Amino acid sequence: MASGMCDVCEKTPSFGRNIRHRHSGRWERKAPRTNRQFRPNVQSKRMLIGGLWRRLNICTRCLRTLMKVPTV
Repeated sequence: MASGMCDVCEKTPSFGRNIRHRHSGRWERKAPRTNRQFRPNVQSKRMLIGGLWRRLNICTRCLRTLMKVPTV
């Protein structure tokens, strides 16, 4: 299991570019870009699954959705 991964939707960290809006010198030069990581907001929660308490790494989006879904 990957670090920072949601156990419900299997959302993992994704990668992108961070643009520093700084231009040194002439206007033709592009702003410098650095690599960065977009991490999902993963929380560790105890949940009742199939009559057993289990500890899950769950992202806040799934946690909100589970609060909306009526339990049977």
